[in-house]
Amino acid sequence: MRRAIDLAERGRGRTRPNPIVGAVVVRGGRIVGEGWHARLGDRHAEVMALDRAGRRARGATMFVTLEPCAHTGRTPPCVDALIRAGIRRCVVALRDPNPIVDGRGLARLRRAGIAVEVGLLGAEVAEQLGGYRSVYAKRRPRVTWKIAATLDGKIADAGGRSRWITSTMARRFAHTLRARADVVVVGAGTVAADDPRLTARLPGVKIQPLRLVCDARLRLPLARRLFRAPLARGTVVACGPAAPAARRRALEARGVRVLSVPAPGGAVSPRALLRRLAAEGCHEVLVEGGAHLGTSWLRAGVVDRLALATAPMVMGGEGLSWCGPLGRRRLERALRGTVMARAELGGDGLVVVDFGPRGRAECSPA
Repeated sequence: MRRAIDLAERGRGRTRPNPIVGAVVVRGGRIVGEGWHARLGDRHAEVMALDRAGRRARGATMFVTLEPCAHTGRTPPCVDALIRAGIRRCVVALRDPNPIVDGRGLARLRRAGIAVEVGLLGAEVAEQLGGYRSVYAKRRPRVTWKIAATLDGKIADAGGRSRWITSTMARRFAHTLRARADVVVVGAGTVAADDPRLTARLPGVKIQPLRLVCDARLRLPLARRLFRAPLARGTVVACGPAAPAARRRALEARGVRVLSVPAPGGAVSPRALLRRLAAEGCHEVLVEGGAHLGTSWLRAGVVDRLALATAPMVMGGEGLSWCGPLGRRRLERALRGTVMARAELGGDGLVVVDFGPRGRAECSPA
């Protein structure tokens, strides 16, 4: 099953709105076939593994990270392929929360006389598919807020300079988070101050996340790098209904996609935006905005986890803090989470904190 989990990652960023899935066929204690869902519309992991196993699949065991589908979508049902291949036993890490599946695949396999086991390394796969599961449990993607700060919680000095608080290794980890995300979100303030590219600049990364800017009134100048070629065609701007139509047309003429969502109080509604992203098949959202955007999303209750990289330095009260007021004046009302991972990144500390109801699960920054 660990091999199947590793295989599933090969489809990261290419399968949405489908989940990433890995599958392994084992016979006589040896792997005879492997597969993963490589891209939307392509063979599912189970079918690829069966194709590679060929006749050796008869009487074998399949290990698969997610319940095989029992319906016809872009491809035929995977359970039919398992039955035809003569699989004797199917070990599934996680039941599929999609209501189209949700136990139907397991039931079909059992009716066909295939022994079915569910739950092996389920916690690890639940973490791997956290965004996919969130879409069905919360009707929105999973949201991670990435922060780079000093020991006393400052993300910039009094002049707004933040390059560089954390180490090269910590910044490389930030690029890893981008590569695993479907969407990277920042606010207009971050774009105005830093003029970022928001790309995952790591060796071997071929699929870039969407770059999304929250700019309710479309006030940002068109000269920002995100609004120029080649970045414009992968950039989305979320604005309010009252944003000037001329500004919208100017962005669209450059290839930028503009989304109009509710903006109560002059700020893009995070819940409305996340519902829109879920409807477009996005599962993982990484917030890299500054204190204003991140705090507003945390206050709205849509931040599922924090990835906080802390440099061993102290800036003092003159610096900009990473979190603003949350309306929680008493200690007993503090927002509490579960530490999911700790690591050292080039002399900086990393802690990943989950605010969901789940217990501890394995999580690695590597």
